[in-house]
Amino acid sequence: MDTSQHTLHNLFEQLGLPSSDQEIEQFVKTHRLFGDQIPLHEASFWTESQARFLRDEILCDAAWAEVIDELNSLLHVHQ
Repeated sequence: MDTSQHTLHNLFEQLGLPSSDQEIEQFVKTHRLFGDQIPLHEASFWTESQARFLRDEILCDAAWAEVIDELNSLLHVHQ
């Protein structure tokens, strides 16, 4: 049973990305997705393994799904 906390910081660590508040903020500013045309896992800035992890966690409504939804909301800009 997975008892780890599923936070945005931990998600970034899981993805192998820098995970401080400032680094997450910079990532979000740098990797904005405009509109809903691009699903989060299909964004060009993910590695193949990162994209697979994001897609699989959402499809299976797994433990990380809620935090991935949070990241999705942060990255998508609605105009």
